[in-house]
Amino acid sequence: MYMEIIKLQKHDIKQALDLAWNVFLEFDGPDYSKEGIEEFKKFLSYPSMKEKFEKGEIVFWGCKVNSVLTGVIATRGISHICMLFVIKEFHRKGIATRLFEAVKENCKNKSNIIEITVNSSPYALEAYRRLGFIDTDHEQIVDGIRFIPMSYLLK
Repeated sequence: MYMEIIKLQKHDIKQALDLAWNVFLEFDGPDYSKEGIEEFKKFLSYPSMKEKFEKGEIVFWGCKVNSVLTGVIATRGISHICMLFVIKEFHRKGIATRLFEAVKENCKNKSNIIEITVNSSPYALEAYRRLGFIDTDHEQIVDGIRFIPMSYLLK
């Protein structure tokens, strides 16, 4: 299995968003209200995400296994993870870890960044804890989106 982590380009974004949406529906969607699902769908809107990408407000990395996109991570700014999704067949194979390593390296290259944050879905909570994140607050719901604020301190 040949795995590579790459910084995604504008032409990769639609595929990355489709992957995120499909994985969200399978794993997170069942725990979300109709409002939360619609809100997340709006967040993944291609025109909006493409504009944020072009302005440098969001950065995407992808994991390709044998040249097939199997996972994606995106950060708002440099140090806030706003999505991390891996397709089911590739869960527990180190893909989320490798994607997170790319984000950590990017943050370490910026001397003033000391932490990486994420608002984890309930489904992803244990995965983020395995990556070294700690809860910074209790579960919250905003516009139907359920999340637990978390932080990872860079060494």
